Amino acid sequence: MQNWWFLSLLLLLSCKSWQEELPALPTSPAPPTQEDAFVKAVDASFLPEIERTGITLYNETGAVENMLTTLKKAGCNTVRVRLWKNPAGLTSSLAEVQAFAQRIKSAGMKVWLCVHYSDTWADPANQITPSVWQNLPFLVLRDSIYQYTQQIVTKIQPEIIQIGNEINGGFLLPQGSLQQEANFKILLGAGIKAVRDHAPKAKIMLHFAGLANADWFYSRMTILDYDWIGLSYYPLWHGKDLSILSQTLASLKNKYQKEVLIAETSYPFTLGWNDWTNNVVGDVNQLLTAYPATATGQRDYLLQIKQITRNAQAKGFCYWGAEWIAFKGNQAQNGSSWENQAFYDFNNRALPVFKALQD
Repeated sequence: MQNWWFLSLLLLLSCKSWQEELPALPTSPAPPTQEDAFVKAVDASFLPEIERTGITLYNETGAVENMLTTLKKAGCNTVRVRLWKNPAGLTSSLAEVQAFAQRIKSAGMKVWLCVHYSDTWADPANQITPSVWQNLPFLVLRDSIYQYTQQIVTKIQPEIIQIGNEINGGFLLPQGSLQQEANFKILLGAGIKAVRDHAPKAKIMLHFAGLANADWFYSRMTILDYDWIGLSYYPLWHGKDLSILSQTLASLKNKYQKEVLIAETSYPFTLGWNDWTNNVVGDVNQLLTAYPATATGQRDYLLQIKQITRNAQAKGFCYWGAEWIAFKGNQAQNGSSWENQAFYDFNNRALPVFKALQD
């Protein structure tokens, strides 16, 4: 391990420009394993918090049923869970995620761990370094990432792990900015090595939001030892031409010889609201023409996403925010901005979109 840290320091010192190609980082490749099945995943990160409020969820027949049970029965085989470093409350904390991951495994599904490397939301607009790591010297930050990642994979043992969430411009800013490409790759490499060393069977994903510039981004990542390419695709932000989505998936898979997944997508079943929190999607102009904001339209959209991934020989897909109902009450101004894209109607009854998870 000492040799790896020494070589990474040499890499840092020798890089003259962030545009230049870098020498290969030393890696510890995972032992060969049998490929997993097609991934049919749902992100349900808010579910533990929702359950703590005492809200009751119902399956499509109207019977009371835990969401994990409903997901498993519907054909979901993987649950994606968000992890924050030191959040303000219990939600997305290591303690909550560790307990939730055990429940997911006990329900017969795999754990897809989405590590934000932040105390709060990380996305293309927000990549804030955790407060305890801010102002650390670069090499100390690198070591902290390794140690933290070692800790979380040892405790959770995920089947899939993202090193960062939607890291289009980097993560752990400012030191992990992609504009400082050598630094960015060293920090990513520290997380990757921790997974290889302590959870060698886990599939490592690098996650990019959108389709435009995805090829450029992954062309910069060829030096790194990762397994899967993950893309976010939302029609609102990433374009309404599904043929471009299909072409991008197939092109990335063929060019980089990696498994490719749609790591995030979603669609509304209504344009109505169930609380006083502004919704992300609320206008007909944000929709795809072929898929109205109805329960059927939502189901058919996800069926089409599934078909696109299969046609492109991609590894699978993940629906984001399936659990995020208006659980703080119908007058909450800090509730859900996603309740019209959840898998449950405004009476907390399962929608037909669950059926899109079937084989």
